[in-house]
Amino acid sequence: MASCLFCRIVAGEIPAQIVHQDEWTLAFRDIAPQAPVHVLVIPKRHLAAFDQLTPADGELLAALANTANRVARDTGVAESGFRLVCNNGRDGGQSVDHLHWHVLGGRALQWPPG
Repeated sequence: MASCLFCRIVAGEIPAQIVHQDEWTLAFRDIAPQAPVHVLVIPKRHLAAFDQLTPADGELLAALANTANRVARDTGVAESGFRLVCNNGRDGGQSVDHLHWHVLGGRALQWPPG
């Protein structure tokens, strides 16, 4: 999708601080971090939101989970704890229409988030 911000990052048209990438996923630092560690994990294939995943996307979902875990380990928050957030739709707080997970950590996080 040519106008999608995250698709443009995947294509290399917009720079990002990439933390990890593989065949399925790309992980990069959020430009407005809400915690000392704030990394976005996205599928390289465009999907607008979490609710667009189907049973056929099982391998993609596993790749996203594996990347989120790897990011947590590589950024040093896996042992102390981290939050994995996936906002879905406008009322769910999704601001970019491309499925993405936030890996947040590096400090004690409060609940409820907001």
